[in-house]
Amino acid sequence: MKRQSNKYSTDGLVEAEFEPCSHREVLKNILGIKSKRAIDQKEAEALLKAERWNINYFTKTHRFTEKDIRKIHQVFLGKIYPWAGNYRNVNLTKGVFPFAAAKEIPRLMTEFSDTLLSKYTPCLFKDKEKVVEAVGIVHAELLLIHPFRDGNGRLARLLANLMMLQADFPSPDFSFIKGKVKQEYYRAIQEGLKRNYEPIKTIMREALERSLAGA
Repeated sequence: MKRQSNKYSTDGLVEAEFEPCSHREVLKNILGIKSKRAIDQKEAEALLKAERWNINYFTKTHRFTEKDIRKIHQVFLGKIYPWAGNYRNVNLTKGVFPFAAAKEIPRLMTEFSDTLLSKYTPCLFKDKEKVVEAVGIVHAELLLIHPFRDGNGRLARLLANLMMLQADFPSPDFSFIKGKVKQEYYRAIQEGLKRNYEPIKTIMREALERSLAGA
């Protein structure tokens, strides 16, 4: 059986350009970083800063919109990539699984904002299972659209954190999503295409329970 690659494949636009001498491991960036280790470290630092910014900026009663999603992404990666905060123009796949076509993203994100974000945020539900459902559905649907060139998974986790905090729960602990569980996580996202959200709810519930146990 042919092994599926977890690398993104893209078509040939500016967002698909890599830094020279980076062995196609580092996307073209503002800082001119060519080392995979160095860019990973810079992105990790940016993520921590974005988490703090988000918590201070968005209120408990804030209803998120697609404009907020773009703002969060821009704050996260805006000092590293010139396309941060802008919807992607390249088509992306993971293995053989295609994410939403780039040309459809503006329409899909408007629908996502008008239906799911307006329904589930602010996330003020009192019942824990309702919170898990809300965060899980938003998480899966956002990742199916995959609106940006990179950073979508981290963006979706940032939004999950904010929604949990609105519901007075701690940030979910996603650290267990690795190895075999990571493949289950990918499959859970893909099940969202069939409106089967039970798998992603199971993972989101586990992430929340781990957080509560360590609180």
